[in-house]
Amino acid sequence: MNNTFGKRVGGRLCLDFVNTVHGRVSGRGSQRKRDYRDQAVGERVVSYGALLRWATLAGALPAGQARSLGRAASQHPAKAAAVVARGLDLREAMYRIFKAAIERWPPPAADLAVLNRELRIARAHERLAATPGLGWEWDVMRESFDRVLWPVVRSAAELLTSDDLARVGQCPGEDCGWLFLDTSRSGRRQWCTMADCGNLAKVRRFRDRRRAD
Repeated sequence: MNNTFGKRVGGRLCLDFVNTVHGRVSGRGSQRKRDYRDQAVGERVVSYGALLRWATLAGALPAGQARSLGRAASQHPAKAAAVVARGLDLREAMYRIFKAAIERWPPPAADLAVLNRELRIARAHERLAATPGLGWEWDVMRESFDRVLWPVVRSAAELLTSDDLARVGQCPGEDCGWLFLDTSRSGRRQWCTMADCGNLAKVRRFRDRRRAD
């Protein structure tokens, strides 16, 4: 339900990318509830430029590379638009996979196929380098418009195969549904942030009690 790219509550890059919508709901009116096919409300990745802005703010892409990709995209808008479409497909596939993990459902095969496709592409651009110790870096190619997706899909693969997967939760705030990694000591985090959904829920409960009285 948040409006800016500046708020990163996911705790992992892949979850922050999943949260690049205002919220997720299904149904209408009082019958709204989140289910297996939650619908995104309020798209924020509306262009390749928006995707680059998010990636820069999230630390997925250095600002210099983002500017370079932005200039190249102005010369090849169709290629850039195709990457946006791939990115949105990836985002929704990741959402359903993480949702399945939260609810202890089997992961959707079609969504795993989307994730694996993007993972194969990303891994083809990974290489070990002295940085100064050995570490992974991206073998950046000129006009690789999809490089913005590589760290996202790597983040998803790492989280999905780690013990931290059990700590992924979903905010129950009305019209929210953002995902987050619960790193609290108690493991009982409920809201994306107390400042947003948590406080709104408190206000609603207070008003409900006043009406009941």
